[in-house]
Amino acid sequence: NEEKFKGDRSPCSPSRVLHLRDIPSDVTEAEVISLGLPFGKVTNLLMLKGRSQALLEMASEEDAISMVNYYTPARPYLRCQPVCIQYSNHRELKTDNLPNQARAQAALQAVNAMPPGNVATGDAFADQGGLAPGQGSVLHIIIENIFYLITLEVLYEVFSKFGCVLRIVTFTKNNQFQALLEYADPVSAHDAQMALDGQSIGCYTGCCTLRVDFSKLSSLKVKYNNGKSRDFTRFDLPFGYGPPPLEPSMPAAYGCFCFLKCLFPFEMSSDAINTFPGLSVPAVSGALGCLAVTVPAVPEHMIGVPAPRVTGSPGNSVLLVRNLNPEALIKFPFWIFTGVYGVVHRVKIMFKKKENALVQMEDAAQAQLAISNLNGQRLYGRVLHATLSKHWTVKLPSLGQENHGLTKDYSNSPLHRFKNPGSRDLENIFPPSATLHLSNIPPSVTVDYLKNIFASAGSTVKDCKFLQNDGKMALIQLGCVEEALQALIELHNYDLGDNHHLQISFSKCTI
Repeated sequence: NEEKFKGDRSPCSPSRVLHLRDIPSDVTEAEVISLGLPFGKVTNLLMLKGRSQALLEMASEEDAISMVNYYTPARPYLRCQPVCIQYSNHRELKTDNLPNQARAQAALQAVNAMPPGNVATGDAFADQGGLAPGQGSVLHIIIENIFYLITLEVLYEVFSKFGCVLRIVTFTKNNQFQALLEYADPVSAHDAQMALDGQSIGCYTGCCTLRVDFSKLSSLKVKYNNGKSRDFTRFDLPFGYGPPPLEPSMPAAYGCFCFLKCLFPFEMSSDAINTFPGLSVPAVSGALGCLAVTVPAVPEHMIGVPAPRVTGSPGNSVLLVRNLNPEALIKFPFWIFTGVYGVVHRVKIMFKKKENALVQMEDAAQAQLAISNLNGQRLYGRVLHATLSKHWTVKLPSLGQENHGLTKDYSNSPLHRFKNPGSRDLENIFPPSATLHLSNIPPSVTVDYLKNIFASAGSTVKDCKFLQNDGKMALIQLGCVEEALQALIELHNYDLGDNHHLQISFSKCTI
């Protein structure tokens, strides 16, 4: 165990040994190693699964410093769970005499045996024979004979069947819709290229045909998480609002995006199946076969009807939030916490299950960002479950309907944080944390006054301070993330007097 290691470094001083916390219990050694590979050679690993921790040794202190500097502002994710990385107090790892090290050493040996730029991770460590020189982790994808709109979300769902997709960038070149897609390892890229090249991902054979080859790029750099690009390891990236992405032409068929789920003959969620009754989806197990599926004929009333479009990035912008506290819903505007990650248009509390709610964001990128950051968080004593809904819009009920009042439109609410496209606020979106960033504070307000406001709301205030050289902004650290979520909901837009209303968001810093 960890106590067997001796060292004289404090956790804050640089060391080539890194301490990883909050790792999932089912994570593999290869996945942990993959966090360090972009920064240099990983020389040793000690898994402490009983404590949800690991120690990772890099070849040099410089590599470790680069890794910490990169992951400090944006925590990496393993199996959708954020991981904390800091310097260890150990100078090096000596694991020769420790039990249960066979898997870690086997994973390290497989990594070291690979040529530079072709480091594999995951279960594919056992079989490297199929990789040719020059085959990396980035695929170049061209889609021919486009009959339906192919979105970034569609590509992710198709290609994630073969491994962990890290990043996708879509673009139009030579009047062709193309994409670059980066896997966590080259083996997944090899498997996807072999299985998908030449396949059709449309409802008809020959439409939306994939041409998949290896890119010369070793990795992708993504600046914005929106409809054109996505970094699935960085949920803090801004939306980067700007001109709409270039999209291929899309003839009318099945309304808006019903074709999304008829593309895939592999496993489908119950929500997806219920969304499109009558859709015939053949069962396919194991290797991917032909992607064409059988669909009912286009109804007569849909022929010639243009497909409805959503603003912003294409895809579903409605999320389903389950296991809310119904009593809290009555007291507080719970949608405020989803508003941290974009503009909330409408909210519907479910009539028969009032612990569930539909939230319609401005676009699909915002919906994905909200899901990534809020799923699994505790709020008012309950663990939230956030997913994409089977509904593509939240409709306002007619006056007199039984559920009138449970659905509200917030499109013109003064509480929106991102009122102006390109706002700098879009660059300061962070996952929930126990430290909150406070702004729009008048000069008359003191630290003690801010502490009293949060303490009166039931929060445990650990510390509070104004930012240096700025009396309008402050940081306040509360007892836990759940307290911070509740305080943000209850106190955002709090009237501080002098025509100032408190603005609250999550901070990437601690006090």
